[in-house]
Amino acid sequence: MKLDFFSVIGIMIAFAALLGGNFLEGGAWQQLLNGPAALIVFGGTIGAAILQTPMSSLSRALKLSRWVLFPPTIDYKKTISKIANWSTIARKNGLLGLESQVEIEKDPYIQKALKLLIDEGSPQTLRRVLESDLILDEQRDQDAVRFYASMGGYAPTVGIIGAVMGLIYVMRNLDDPSLLGSGIAVAFIATIYGVALANLLLLPIANKLTTYINQQSHLKELVIEGTVYVADGENPRSIKLKLDGFIP
Repeated sequence: MKLDFFSVIGIMIAFAALLGGNFLEGGAWQQLLNGPAALIVFGGTIGAAILQTPMSSLSRALKLSRWVLFPPTIDYKKTISKIANWSTIARKNGLLGLESQVEIEKDPYIQKALKLLIDEGSPQTLRRVLESDLILDEQRDQDAVRFYASMGGYAPTVGIIGAVMGLIYVMRNLDDPSLLGSGIAVAFIATIYGVALANLLLLPIANKLTTYINQQSHLKELVIEGTVYVADGENPRSIKLKLDGFIP
């Protein structure tokens, strides 16, 4: 996996704009730091999202988080060439001749497609099993991504809760002006934390992960069609021409 510099640049621009706007208004970055507000917003948001998410989806969500900076490798052309090579081997040595390819294949989904091709050989069985796996894999990953989408939904609301708590503190201490500043700070900064966390980080992460999941599903559809073509005994050139349509 290679580092996605666009993700890094996007995060830097988003928070630089936030801090830069605060600076132009005459504020300092230290003024945006507030422990109670951070505890309310970050703790409340994470807690609510964990409460909503099953353990299996939460575990998967944490694994998918690395895709934000290190996206999965999705190479359509390489996969097409690989499937065309299967066809060449199968036409020369039969489907059993593909057994040597199973050992060198690293992608679990493609490896399973290859094993089914060797063991079953039936296009209908191949398509049914591989399509079922595709649907289950995509659903599992989409359920995991909802963890970040849910945090993006909860964060602004929790920020408002923090703002209300800050205002309650202010109302309780109206007779002591020295205590009003900290309460007002919690109120406004909690709102900033909630809205910024949702719109500058969590929702973009959810959308980006969804894009990668869709791309992986598209690649798996290519694998399904290509495997079925090999099972049908089509020639490598024909397979390449048909699968080229899957390339974005």
